[in-house]
Amino acid sequence: MKRPSTPEIRPDARESRAGPGLRTLAPVAMPMALGLVLLVVPAHRVEAVPAFAEQTGLSCQACHVGGFGPQLTPFGREFKLNGYTMRTKAFNVPLSAMAVGSFTHTRKDQVPAPDGLDRNDNLAFDEGSVFLAGGVGKHFGGFAQITYDGVEKAWAWDNLDLRAVARGKLFGADTVFGLTLNNSPTVQDAWNTTPAWGYPYTDTAVSGTPGAAPLIDDALAQNTLGLSAYAWVGQKIYAEAGAYTSPAAGTLDWLGADPGDPGDIHGLAPYGRLAWQHQVGGGTLQAGAFALKAAINPGRDRSSGLHDRYTDLGLDASWQKALSSGNTLSTQLRYVHESSTLRASCALALIGDGSSSECAHGHLNEWRGDIGYTWHNRIGTTLAAFAISGSRNADLYGGNGRPDSNGVMAQVDYTPWGGSDSPLGPRVNMRVGLQYTAYGKFDGSRHNYDNAGANASDNNALRLFTWLAF
Repeated sequence: MKRPSTPEIRPDARESRAGPGLRTLAPVAMPMALGLVLLVVPAHRVEAVPAFAEQTGLSCQACHVGGFGPQLTPFGREFKLNGYTMRTKAFNVPLSAMAVGSFTHTRKDQVPAPDGLDRNDNLAFDEGSVFLAGGVGKHFGGFAQITYDGVEKAWAWDNLDLRAVARGKLFGADTVFGLTLNNSPTVQDAWNTTPAWGYPYTDTAVSGTPGAAPLIDDALAQNTLGLSAYAWVGQKIYAEAGAYTSPAAGTLDWLGADPGDPGDIHGLAPYGRLAWQHQVGGGTLQAGAFALKAAINPGRDRSSGLHDRYTDLGLDASWQKALSSGNTLSTQLRYVHESSTLRASCALALIGDGSSSECAHGHLNEWRGDIGYTWHNRIGTTLAAFAISGSRNADLYGGNGRPDSNGVMAQVDYTPWGGSDSPLGPRVNMRVGLQYTAYGKFDGSRHNYDNAGANASDNNALRLFTWLAF
């Protein structure tokens, strides 16, 4: 789910992810076309970076559940929290690339069609990424990602996480002390429960998704820079505190990001995170909390003298158990409550008619959970559920004025080379998957959510994807 770039009454949500795209093919030609897409395109998000596998001398399945990212094993969490510094080779090429192609069929044709695409049965090159990733000595490491969006046909900087670490003692326990410079709240997190790395790990680029989501759900991604200090105490307690700010508009424009989406941060936006990890029931249990507070000038417009204020508070938990023969059982859960007062957007008539300073005072509640099973580090199955609800506000939301959406997602995927046994070399890894999303409510209602006859189930989507990393 994605928050609109500026607060507004939503149009037909099936347009919310529209953008210029590639071509479409009939379903019968889909498998061959997907293979061709990935053979001719050299480069996706940092979800499994082969340069790290080469640096550590380990296969992808050592750090990632199912041999492919981004879901981390306990060992993978240690690698990240220790600043990406572990290595067994004196030198490796710190470059990687990824590519994702997909075919998407929606239950009903999208009206109007996404820009540059057909109303249905769309084959697209979703995105490709190049990474500079690795550790330098014992104290520095990280990654920087550049992504080409194949749907919007644009280059931009993507996820960034640069770290400095030191090791010592705290309360008598071995402790990692770290600093992280990153450009998206929660991208630095080591658990797959927070928004940046939560399920689904790859998602639709061409079909409709609900319009409402908390600010922390990627709305500030690539439009901010944050610095946090953290401590990882005895491999059990994680504590982090930091703050985010907005780079200059010209800088963001040069980096390919939209400076006005959602606007710039007034002062600093504090962020905090606590997590506890322990062995329970033969597996690794984690429970935690996180918080973000931000005051934003919508569209960087300061003329009102007011700010849009958000407070996001989250709780999360996960449990992962490694079984015999490379089998893994895992489950993850996240809850986020957001309270907001969008007085600047009201005064600027970005929402409402400008006559009320309280036109967008409200709250959102988001739940997301998934359970997955991986067989022999190759075949994965995942069942997930999601729900968002909140206060009614006809100025902010279309249809019946409610943000409510919910649904389920099921996925089956296959990763043939998670053990570094690819016939194209140990750096090459691939995942193919089939994903189905079904909506119970969409943007406020089950039926006629847009007052134009559209039903939530019209957005149900079947997606076949191929994901290559090397």
